[in-house]
Amino acid sequence: MTLTSRQVRLSRRMSLVLRHRPETAGLTLDANGWVPVADLLAALGIGRAELDVVVAENDKSRFAITAGPDGVERIRASQGHSRRVAVDLDLPPATPPEELYHGTPRQNLESILRDGLRPRSRHHVHLSADVPTAIRVGRRRSADVVVLAVAAGALAAEGHVFHRSENGVWLTSVVPSARLSVKRTNP
Repeated sequence: MTLTSRQVRLSRRMSLVLRHRPETAGLTLDANGWVPVADLLAALGIGRAELDVVVAENDKSRFAITAGPDGVERIRASQGHSRRVAVDLDLPPATPPEELYHGTPRQNLESILRDGLRPRSRHHVHLSADVPTAIRVGRRRSADVVVLAVAAGALAAEGHVFHRSENGVWLTSVVPSARLSVKRTNP
């Protein structure tokens, strides 16, 4: 199923509220980024059926829903929170594959190869498990994309900690330039 334009706008609004600016909807995230589903529905003025479609059909599985220990259903963004939003996703450390990937606009290549990958305004650097996903991620910002290979296995052996979010995105604090190589250009 493809999301309608209204549902795409709702997904973007949910991302804004659950990742970057919960206060714009009058919400407060708990320490792990969760908010009661009922509170989000009321804040956005939508019904549960519409929310369920956006969560289920989002192409990047950006959101997770779970029942808390008190039985109250909660929702959060799977990852991608701004540093201004204090959350701990409480993801356990995970052993990454030997190689992960990062798609980025070509214009960023020089600075990344010089300085490495940094989370910038986010909590973590986001990495993909495969090249096609890295291409899709990079193309959100530009059609001219470069895919970088990340020597994740070597980084883990050096003590870098990796996490894997509910939707399969690999997270780490930083990737030094020495552990990057250009995998593919003009994909």
